[in-house]
Amino acid sequence: MTESPLELPVRVTELEMTAPPKQSLPVPVNIQTAIMRVPLIPPAFYRFLYLQVGRRWHWVDRLRMDDEALSAVLHDPRNSVTVLYVNGAPAGFFELLKIDDDTVEISHFGIFEHALGLGIGKWFLLQALYAAWSSNPKLVRVSTNDLDHPRALQLYQRFGFSPVATRETTLKPLTEAEASQVSAFF
Repeated sequence: MTESPLELPVRVTELEMTAPPKQSLPVPVNIQTAIMRVPLIPPAFYRFLYLQVGRRWHWVDRLRMDDEALSAVLHDPRNSVTVLYVNGAPAGFFELLKIDDDTVEISHFGIFEHALGLGIGKWFLLQALYAAWSSNPKLVRVSTNDLDHPRALQLYQRFGFSPVATRETTLKPLTEAEASQVSAFF
């Protein structure tokens, strides 16, 4: 039996935005992009996206869910997943959760490693914000932590989010057995 890895200490920062972004950014040049909402995303495709974005940032929660539990979350009418394609291949995704009429949460956001350095991250975050504000909420929320991209917090603040709370928690990385099980999907 494989031992569980030690838990990692994590500092979570919760942020809120109370007005839609005023800036606009052009699509980066010399690349083809497409953004498509996936209303009934299959769990296996979602796990692929989640793993490609979140592996280096220690995203684990959704990887520990079975198909039934994951489908229930993904197919909840308040939840939406939108996929970024760059030059024909998946390159990232964002996930929104409409908490209530007044609040939308960006529950997941990120791009694949192969899309880093193309100048697409800020533009894609702006697309996620446009989608989050499309239902006219009073508040858009997001959270990040110190295991995330080193500039994530700064980027969210640059786009109009303000920190409202921090908390300490722990994260239990995938065990070798869990990582093998996830790898079996791909």
